[in-house]
Amino acid sequence: MKLATLRTATGSTTAALAMGADSYLALPAPDVGALLAKPEWRAVVEAAVEAAASNDQVIAAADADLAPLLPRAGKVICCGLNYGDHIQEMGRELPEYPTLFAKYADTLVGANDAVEVHGSGRVDWEAELAVVVGSELFRADEDEAREGIAGYTVANDVSMRDWQNRTLQWFQGKAWDGTTPVGPVMVTADEAGEHFDVRGYVNGELVQQGNTSTLVFGPARLLSYISQFTVLRPGDLVLTGTPGGVGMGMTPPRYLKDGDVLTTEIDGIGRLENQFRIHAPVPANA
Repeated sequence: MKLATLRTATGSTTAALAMGADSYLALPAPDVGALLAKPEWRAVVEAAVEAAASNDQVIAAADADLAPLLPRAGKVICCGLNYGDHIQEMGRELPEYPTLFAKYADTLVGANDAVEVHGSGRVDWEAELAVVVGSELFRADEDEAREGIAGYTVANDVSMRDWQNRTLQWFQGKAWDGTTPVGPVMVTADEAGEHFDVRGYVNGELVQQGNTSTLVFGPARLLSYISQFTVLRPGDLVLTGTPGGVGMGMTPPRYLKDGDVLTTEIDGIGRLENQFRIHAPVPANA
């Protein structure tokens, strides 16, 4: 099944089940994370589907506004340098352990939301597969972690390289409010494939392409590793890294400009399309 979080006409949000390409079914939870927090969430969805013929909870896709999939995610943990080609373009060796950093729920925006950036002139793109946690994981092995995956979604770890490169720690270039698109839906793990083609475009130009089969640390291994030091709970989000083709790795480096449209897509899951409004002059040497 495909689950989304929709903004409603009343200004609230609701978790929803995608019913084909044309409509959604509103579910009794304010967002997908809140739905996953219910141990019986699959039964909740099934009951809503059974009752759909007799209620007015069906929302036309044309009337749907996609909110951030997990607007209240307790943990947003990201893995850097996880595709072999991206590691090479950054001039590094294959890692023994995952390179991890965190974001906050405040960073997340919807699949079609405009992204406002104030204060950075080197805004870069990072198309990624993201994993949605579906059950509590603590010191889990890989099999347990795999069972704990609720599903997969699309994300872009938009990075402010001028801030990121100020120190050896990446956090300040990664955790900007309202700059990480996620969505449009979560595809449940039982219906998703094992590997995914990840692509990124700037103004329609293909700049990134990779397959998750080349990840150094796959989804289950990542979740297992992270769970050794912190509890993962339903609705948490783990970004798995980006393939080669980021702007910083180009010669000369290339960054997003005001008005650019960043498209991120994964076959079988969906597409993000976000226009950037960059309110900072690009440095002369960028």
